[in-house]
Amino acid sequence: MSITSHDIAREAGVSQSTVSRALRGDPRVDPATAARIVRVAERRGYMPNAAARSLVTRKTRTIAVVVADIKNPFYPELVEALHEALGRSGYRMVLVNERTDTRGQAGLAELYRGGGADGVLFVSVTIEQRVAKLLTASPFPSVLLNRDVDGADLDRVMADNAGGAAQVADLLYHLGHRRIAFIGGPANTSTTRDREAGFSKALAQRGAPLDPANRRAGEYSHRSGYQWATDLLDRAEPPTAIFCANDVVAFGALDAARNLQIAVPGDVSIVGFDDLPMASWRAFDLTTVRQPLTDMARDAARILIERIEGRDDPERERLVFPTHLVRRSSTGPPPA
Repeated sequence: MSITSHDIAREAGVSQSTVSRALRGDPRVDPATAARIVRVAERRGYMPNAAARSLVTRKTRTIAVVVADIKNPFYPELVEALHEALGRSGYRMVLVNERTDTRGQAGLAELYRGGGADGVLFVSVTIEQRVAKLLTASPFPSVLLNRDVDGADLDRVMADNAGGAAQVADLLYHLGHRRIAFIGGPANTSTTRDREAGFSKALAQRGAPLDPANRRAGEYSHRSGYQWATDLLDRAEPPTAIFCANDVVAFGALDAARNLQIAVPGDVSIVGFDDLPMASWRAFDLTTVRQPLTDMARDAARILIERIEGRDDPERERLVFPTHLVRRSSTGPPPA
C-alpha cells in the first residue's frame, strides 16, 4: 500500500496541510516541526533522501547558471567545465536562459523571486547601474563569470579582454594593415566595452587610430557579423582587416566575405576572440584570442561554493586570466 501525506500527518502529529507546506520548504513551518515531518517521510519512503535533507538544511545543492542565448556556441564549453567543477563538489547545475541584455532588471528580479538555488553564476549580464544594484542585493551568493559590472559588490572571474584585443591590434598593424574595422557585440556588455577599448588604444599608440566610420556593433551572433561585414566590405574603400569581438561574429564575417567573393586573407584579414573549438576547423581556421574558459569556470565555481558554504570574507575576489593570440590562416598582409 502506498504511503500518503495523511499517513505522514498522523504519525507526525500534525495536519495534512502542515505536511504539504513542510515538504515544499515553506518557511512558515517551524523548523523543528519540519524536521520531524521530514524524518517520518524519509523513514516511510515518502520522498527521496536527498530532497528530505534539503528541506532540513534549507539547501538545494543547486547552482543556477545564467546565460544569454543557449544557441550561441560560446556557452557549451563553459557550461561543460562548470558542470564538471560543480559536480565534483556535490552540486548540480540548472541553466537559466535569460536575456539580461534586453530584459535587464525584470529578468533578474524574476530569477531571485523564483528561488530553488543556493547560488548564481552570471555568465551574461549587462553593465547598467540598475543591474549593478540588483546584483548587489542578491538574496543568495552570486559570482560574475566572463563579465564585469562596475559597482556590483560581487566576486568576479574574467579574461584580460583589453590585453587580448591589444594583441590583435599589434598583429594587424605589424602585418601592414591601416584600414582596420571593428565589429562589436552589445554596447552594454563589459566584453564589448573592454575589447574595443584595448583595441582602439593599441591602434592609437601605433599611430593608426580606429576610424569611427569603420566601427560597427550589434549582437554576439553570426547574423550580426554577416550583416556588418557585408556593409563594411561593400564600401568604396573597404577595410583590409576586421577584428570581431567574438568568434561567432567572426564566423559571420567570414561567410560574408565568401558570399561577396572576397578572399580571406588575400583581400581582408579577419580575427575573432574566444578560440572556440570551431575556430580551428578547416572551414574557418580563424586567427583569434584564446581565453582559458575551463580555468575560469573552475575558479568561479570554487569561489561560489566557498561563499555558499560559509565563507564570510567581505573582500571580493577579482580574478583576471591572461589571454594569448592564436594565429591561423585568416590573417595576412593587406593586398598590394
